Amino acid sequence: MEISQLGEFGLIDRLTAGLQPINPTTIKGVGDDCAVIRNRDTDILVTTDLLLEGVHFDLTYVPLKHLGYKSAIVNFSDVYAMNGKPKQITVSLGISKRFTVEHIEELFAGIRLACEIYGVDLIGGDTTSSRQGLVISITCIGEAESDKIVSRSGAKDTDLICVSGDLGAAYMGLQLLEREKVASAGQKDFVPQFQGKEYLVERQLKPEARRDIVDELAKAGIVPTSMMDISDGLSSELLHICKQSDAGCRIYEDRIPIDYQTAIMAEELGMNLVTAALNGGEDYELLFTVPLHCHDQIEKLPGIKLIGHITKPSLGCAMITRDGNEIPLKAQGWNPLAADSSSEHTA
Repeated sequence: MEISQLGEFGLIDRLTAGLQPINPTTIKGVGDDCAVIRNRDTDILVTTDLLLEGVHFDLTYVPLKHLGYKSAIVNFSDVYAMNGKPKQITVSLGISKRFTVEHIEELFAGIRLACEIYGVDLIGGDTTSSRQGLVISITCIGEAESDKIVSRSGAKDTDLICVSGDLGAAYMGLQLLEREKVASAGQKDFVPQFQGKEYLVERQLKPEARRDIVDELAKAGIVPTSMMDISDGLSSELLHICKQSDAGCRIYEDRIPIDYQTAIMAEELGMNLVTAALNGGEDYELLFTVPLHCHDQIEKLPGIKLIGHITKPSLGCAMITRDGNEIPLKAQGWNPLAADSSSEHTA
């Protein structure tokens, strides 16, 4: 069987089927944004990401400092998605001969900046040689109170579906960078055309983890019933929540938050704007559900948009279009193990 037939999550499910924790301190293993390990006073959250040159990033247009920053941020985002706080990271690198000491210093400058801004310690790692470019593996350790940890499996019928920020900008930023890369081929003094689209480029090259949203929810006394960060696209992530919560959902097209620059870029490229917002990925916004009685509180919180509600599983998962039609949601976000998965993307 080809791995592409299963995809990333199908492969994980197959490899870990029937896997049960042996140690009583292992509270949650495979299947969420982080593993959960019981500690005396708080629970430990552990997550890891592996990034490969040519698969997850293209150094033609990704500065090494930005790459280091983003590599750390995507791990922090997983911890925030469990309603926790990142505390430490380890960084392991596979380095090919074309990289100098100065190159790796630039990469680490980005990692260290992210750690400084988010209050995270860099505590170790490993380096080795690589025959095929740059390989980055970061493990992040976080913590959370046991009764405040939020997984993907807690959504209930009538819960409200919320997202932070706006969607589709990072994907449009990637399309813009790829377009300018093609345009620059064979030109010595090429100047990329990013004017008026700086926000899109920033969302792709230098995303931020939504610590502010986790803090706002805590101040409001709201603990989400389920939560994920949006790395592979809103549609894919929402389907993960519904599958693990044994639930259905309805989201509304006119409620999906989209930035003006994203809309303009989609029009330039002749792309469907809503499709980009649903399936683009790399937004690193938070997707979460809250009980219906939290409606008025959620409406008052800045940076959060209510986009739909959870239903009974028998109703399935769908989006209500602007003209009132129902379209089934499909997991069309980026799949790193798909047969045609050759474009750069950070999952």
